[in-house]
Amino acid sequence: MKRIITALYICLAVTAANAQSLSYSRFINDVYEGNLDYAAEKLSIPLAEAELLASRMFLDPVIGVSYGNNSDWEIQMGQGVELELSKTISLGKRTARIDYAKQSLSATEAALNDYLRNLRADATLCYLDALLARDLLQIEEQSYENLSKLSSTDSVRFLKGEISQLDAIQTKLEANIAKQEYYSKKAEYNNMLVYLDQISGNPLRGSEEILGRLRDPERLFILQDLIAEAVENREDVIAALKNAGVAESELRMIRLERNPDIDISLGANYNTRVRNEEAPAPEFIGYSVGLSIPLPFSNLNKGQIKSGQVRVQQAKIQADNVKNMVISEIVQAYNNYESARIKVADYDSLLMESAKRVLDGRMYAYTRGEISLLEVLNAQSTYSDVARAYAEILHDCMSAWVELERSAGIWDIEL
Repeated sequence: MKRIITALYICLAVTAANAQSLSYSRFINDVYEGNLDYAAEKLSIPLAEAELLASRMFLDPVIGVSYGNNSDWEIQMGQGVELELSKTISLGKRTARIDYAKQSLSATEAALNDYLRNLRADATLCYLDALLARDLLQIEEQSYENLSKLSSTDSVRFLKGEISQLDAIQTKLEANIAKQEYYSKKAEYNNMLVYLDQISGNPLRGSEEILGRLRDPERLFILQDLIAEAVENREDVIAALKNAGVAESELRMIRLERNPDIDISLGANYNTRVRNEEAPAPEFIGYSVGLSIPLPFSNLNKGQIKSGQVRVQQAKIQADNVKNMVISEIVQAYNNYESARIKVADYDSLLMESAKRVLDGRMYAYTRGEISLLEVLNAQSTYSDVARAYAEILHDCMSAWVELERSAGIWDIEL
């Protein structure tokens, strides 16, 4: 039993030692290095490199040996041994395969960069969600502390006969409701920390606190500059253009694959002496040179070329469609960001200070018996609503900022 207790104590000590604060810079670096989905996607690069290496392979020469016996044992017509070396020559096919593999590797790299663009933005949005969960927890904690103190004070005041029993009971009920809401928000915040550890590839890290704050980004953007930048440099646009290049390279490869392969052979044969009395012959060595060219009647079928041409057209249309989608995404994200900043400007810190001043004044007046409990509860509810709304508006504004930079293909976000 003592060993079990000791082991549990050690585990708790280790957990406490490992528990730590989590900053955004550390979190996003851990996502780059430890996210398993991204790690799996990165393996597509060595796979494409291996295919490029395989495309450089040459066709092997073929060596053949044959033996012939012309009934030498019965009628002495002699024996023969032939040695032949042959090689198939493919005109331009290897070069086409190498070019196709290079284009595929380039497209794979662009697709991986686009995956990272979205992963970075999604991870940042999760971090913002955790910041919001933390701020909402603090709001509920403050509400619970206020009502708990008020409940304790009202219990004393009831015993002194300063307030009715119903007021004391209601204050206690409100404090219990606030307590339940506090623990609910605490669970949500803790679960967000667990999720951040999981997507950064370290689910056992045990982060206890998240650093950073929700704020107005105070960034100004020019819409036309964002569009021009994204159309040229956004990773999915580059990937779409690369895919069009892959389709064109594949079409060239299909056309060259239809070229006939030429087989060239060199041979030497040794024949023993023919001792047959009717047709004697001396031993001799013969040589041969061969050239084999197939007749490409199958090339009359143009199905593969037509399908390749259609894939090229399809890839180009898809690339144009991606550009149009990028422009639409940027315009929408820009509108959302501008709208969110207007809302933040309306919900400034002065509004929070006013709500807090009203709450403090109501609680003070209540303790002096100047106002009813209902007015205090209304003031507390108003302050909590304003604080929650302000936190959510800041969260929405920063989320819109992330989405705008994601859609524009730029990134300079720090939290």
